[in-house]
Amino acid sequence: MADFTEALTEKHIAMIAAQPVFFVATAAAEGRINLSPKGYDAFRVLSPTRVAYLDLGGSGNETHAHLAADGRITVMFCNFQQPALILRIYGRGRAVLPQDAEWEALAAHFTLLPGTRQIFDITVESVQTSCGYGVPLMQLESERETLVKYHRQADPAAWEAKTAGRIRSIDGLPTRATDRYISGE
Repeated sequence: MADFTEALTEKHIAMIAAQPVFFVATAAAEGRINLSPKGYDAFRVLSPTRVAYLDLGGSGNETHAHLAADGRITVMFCNFQQPALILRIYGRGRAVLPQDAEWEALAAHFTLLPGTRQIFDITVESVQTSCGYGVPLMQLESERETLVKYHRQADPAAWEAKTAGRIRSIDGLPTRATDRYISGE
């Protein structure tokens, strides 16, 4: 049976802190539904009604486009250990880029990684927990360093030129490009 709350509880926050991966789902009125897995130490609970996550440049920027178009976002955590539990955060989000006025205050909550593109700032509207009995038990072997390594080796000027041209999602929705390369060092 699913339980709903209007905000994150201490128990929810502890469960989130123990998870090495989370999933983000967004959609606009038309086009594809985006569902992305996220790793690294990239998620922060800022308050019971506000969360954020650090986003690195990757293959697309669908979450940014969908949030600009619609604002709705679902973040899901699965406990792959005991006790079985699935936690979903339903909310409204927005992209905060390095050139935005609120960047410094929000970025202070994170250790910036090479290739950091933006931070998604999410207002929690409701939280759902459910049993998770169908989720397998799994162990984390290690973080995959490929994306951070790729960005660490990037030439900042080339990276900025490449990302400056990425102002549309796969479905043609507008996005804003970051104005600087973040080395994370």
